[in-house]
Amino acid sequence: MPAHEHHPVGHDMPGHTGGHAGGHQGHDKHAGHDPEAFRRKFWLSLALTIPIVATSHMIMDWFGYTLDFPGITWVGPVLGTVVFCYGGWPFLAGAVSEVRDRAPGMMLLISMAITVAYLASLATSLGWFDLDFWWELAALVTIMLLGHWQEMKAIGQAQGALAALAALLPDDAERLTPDGAVERVPVADLAVDDTVLVRSGARVPADGRIVDGTAELDESMITGESRPVARTVGDRVVAGTVATDSAIRVRVDAIGENTALAGIGRLVAQAQAAGGRAQVLADRFAAMLFYIAAAAAMVTFVVWWALGSLDQSVVRTVTVLVIACPHALGLAIPLVIALSTALSAKAGILVKDRLALERMRTIDTVLFDKTGTLTKGAHTVTATAPADGFTEDEVLRLAGAVEADSEHPLARALTSVAHDRGLTATATAFRSLTGRGVQAQVDGHTYAVGGPALLRELGATVPHELTGPAEQWSRRGAAVLHLLLLDQEDGGGQVQVIGAFALEDEIRPEAREAIDQLRRNGIRKIVMITGDARPVAEAVAADLGFRPGIDEVFAEVLPADKDRAVADLQARGLKVAMVGDGVNDAPALARADVGLAIGAGTDVAIESAGVVLASSDPRGVTGVIRLSKASYRKMIQNLAWAAGYNVIAIPLAAGVLAWAGITLSPAIGAVLMSASTIVVALNAQLLRRVRLAPHEQ
Repeated sequence: MPAHEHHPVGHDMPGHTGGHAGGHQGHDKHAGHDPEAFRRKFWLSLALTIPIVATSHMIMDWFGYTLDFPGITWVGPVLGTVVFCYGGWPFLAGAVSEVRDRAPGMMLLISMAITVAYLASLATSLGWFDLDFWWELAALVTIMLLGHWQEMKAIGQAQGALAALAALLPDDAERLTPDGAVERVPVADLAVDDTVLVRSGARVPADGRIVDGTAELDESMITGESRPVARTVGDRVVAGTVATDSAIRVRVDAIGENTALAGIGRLVAQAQAAGGRAQVLADRFAAMLFYIAAAAAMVTFVVWWALGSLDQSVVRTVTVLVIACPHALGLAIPLVIALSTALSAKAGILVKDRLALERMRTIDTVLFDKTGTLTKGAHTVTATAPADGFTEDEVLRLAGAVEADSEHPLARALTSVAHDRGLTATATAFRSLTGRGVQAQVDGHTYAVGGPALLRELGATVPHELTGPAEQWSRRGAAVLHLLLLDQEDGGGQVQVIGAFALEDEIRPEAREAIDQLRRNGIRKIVMITGDARPVAEAVAADLGFRPGIDEVFAEVLPADKDRAVADLQARGLKVAMVGDGVNDAPALARADVGLAIGAGTDVAIESAGVVLASSDPRGVTGVIRLSKASYRKMIQNLAWAAGYNVIAIPLAAGVLAWAGITLSPAIGAVLMSASTIVVALNAQLLRRVRLAPHEQ
């Protein structure tokens, strides 16, 4: 594609409102921040936390060292205040939103913890109490920033998908003036009834109809059809498709929001908004923990004050709130997700949306797009039939030579197989027969390669030994090309058809194994969907094992119908994972419970999906399922630990066993909280034992 046709990310897509609807409930109070903001806050807070921890008397006592220099007493108060105000701001702002929405959760709990720790530390620095919370405050803020930095990487997914859709449109168009001259104008300046010139290899800038010329258009990014489609005068073309072999002139009849590409963009945005309302498990738990911690702290303060000990009431209350600080809770899910994301990346699995990974364990139906997912998305010669008197190698050698100078995808398939077999020849006088085929001279004779249109034009008769195979290939949905000898040795006679070739979208060798693995991992239903003709779809399904391999096939499906097909499967009560690679898959990827994009596919599919299989290996879907189940187990284990820890630690911190001489000081509370965090971190490390790579399965 010409360099000028790369569309900038900032280009506005019609129908794009710019917002992320839905968001992450409980965490969306800070959704206006980007990952870069959390990254900066984390690193600065970490840099400030290190000296705070190092100069803490509690830490020095633990590790048996001493630091003393002028102004050491100001390190905690000054740097701790900066960490609280700068690093803690997103949580404080989120807490205000949760209070306003009457939906207390993680933000309010974190804010309550860091605020109490800050006030207690400040009071200690003023000599009111003998507490050491500055390091605890800084560590809490820093750890929370790390977890939320990882989370925010998934925000903005809808905007990314729409930007990738916009990238399919060229920046400029070549518009024809009334006097026939060509002027280059921005696509945004095009109007209905303008006529544009689309050169060979260029993208169509707007929807319209061809008024001059014939070309084969690559429409795979819109329809999913794997073969270029011949279009001539009067035929409709859509923005974003590519003229592969010839120039055409197109009269524009749809611009802006009325184009097919914009319609796909709206579907992506709507589907992502509908799929963004899932609750994060930690948020639900945090809401419960908030009420427990707040009630425990209040009861503790009142009871100890009623017993006549205001100092003890403050100390006990602070201890309760500190020991209930959600260090372990904050890490329970983000740490598992961060680790599982890193491990999966090494196996060629890119997790973009943590909620998608969580949902993958519930999937019972996998919907595969055919082209580029179960197949390679590129044609290969699957069968060859020579006429009587010729050999298979002869006709492949001649056809490969004739097609050598053609850029057509089918031509590349023929030249590739001839080259691989070492069947080389030199062709001269190459000539493209637009919409019909090509011709060239080889070994002193003129040959042509083309499809049915060329046969009809030349009045060629296909010999009986080629008719049977060609009809059988056509029923399978294969593209059939014929090799014709145009000049006989005696200088006369009819055009002679001397060979036929079947070209089909090649099935990925690992596709069958991928389906078998899914069956073994409990997937109930495997479905294939494609924009290709039904014979093509059924032939692929048969090769992959139609029942019990592929359970159901959707063929000749338009982009909007792919989205609807996912919704229909979901309406049957199925949890659907969609695996695809094209622009036409983007709405379905976003609508599915989990969208998985083949990494070799378009940016749109990748942006619309929650998980990307960078290796383009469909066996990676099984790895995602295993990772999801293992990650969920670790999340539940970590949350169970955090819950059990709080059930025991909060009452002890409140002093329920003080009558027996068993109490917890704030320092011991901090130690227990740190121990809880370590347990969660070590448990998450056990994810490294999960097998993810396709060759390990």
